[in-house]
Amino acid sequence: MRKLLLILSVMVVSVATVVAQDKPYMVAFYNLENLFDIYDDPETHDEEFTPDGIKQWNETKYQKKLTNMERVLFDMAAIQKDYPIVIGVSEIENRSVLEDLISQPKLKGANYRICHYDSPDARGVDVAFLYRADVFKLEGSDNIKLVVEELPDFRTRDFVVMWGTIEGEPFYFLVSHWPSRLGGKEASQFKRDACAKQIREIKDKLLAENPNTKVIVMGDFNDDATDASLVKVMGAKGKVKDLAEGDFFNPFFQMLRAGHGTLAYQDMWNLFDNICVTENLVNDEPGKLKLIKGKKFYGNIFRRPYMLQQEGQYKDYPLRTFVTNNFQNGFSDHFPVYIYIGK
Repeated sequence: MRKLLLILSVMVVSVATVVAQDKPYMVAFYNLENLFDIYDDPETHDEEFTPDGIKQWNETKYQKKLTNMERVLFDMAAIQKDYPIVIGVSEIENRSVLEDLISQPKLKGANYRICHYDSPDARGVDVAFLYRADVFKLEGSDNIKLVVEELPDFRTRDFVVMWGTIEGEPFYFLVSHWPSRLGGKEASQFKRDACAKQIREIKDKLLAENPNTKVIVMGDFNDDATDASLVKVMGAKGKVKDLAEGDFFNPFFQMLRAGHGTLAYQDMWNLFDNICVTENLVNDEPGKLKLIKGKKFYGNIFRRPYMLQQEGQYKDYPLRTFVTNNFQNGFSDHFPVYIYIGK
């Protein structure tokens, strides 16, 4: 009888293990909106985010910002009852602020590692990854300078890339924050087109070397999923049926068409925050890791009432950290986005 009970116990543990492995993985991106420390960096224009600066950015406000970011990321994890395996982030000042973020009590359990490189951006903001080394087995990482032929001395955020395996399958992640629409969308479009062109070239080279590599590109693109920079230049298609081998697929294309967005401006919603994947993550054979569709869309936007402005001119907009120089104790002017991959 004892032997039978032991066998049954082993079977239960084995089944539980299989179920845990089969649960989809969450991959996310979040623009953290000016996550700066309080110290002046003499090499960058970060003076407004210091105690003596115009925003009077001090330790109390910084800690509130960290707590707010912790709340969002932890509540995202609660959807799956598991932490995202990869989180791309933008608008962070340096590695130190990420170390402070992953040290927050509710995020410690994820045991996140950091992939970060300093960028030449004039304000000193960077992009980076947080990743779970228990799932994503890192093999290497790098930063890649954006090349804008018309502006050889242009200073902006680098691309940050990392590669490795998930359940033995090769993955390549890229996070970027494309140049803003400062000066007007049309006048600044060539800069974002340069980002899109370079990302497509990186993807094409990777797949030429190993067609099995699954590429996931994410970031704040400062263009919508339906804009030409993504659709034509980067080649990110919005419908699965249109995909050919080697194409990018944008899970957020149809969400934008349906009226969803991640940031609001002049009473209009945009969806600048995107996660695009290569066709082999959509159409791979059974038993391989694939992009998983939800009830309606392949992409997901995370928003909760506490992340929204509750009153005034910007009611129902994302609740920001500052409106001009007035501290709102908010979260970000962007909502985070995420996808699921699984078998």
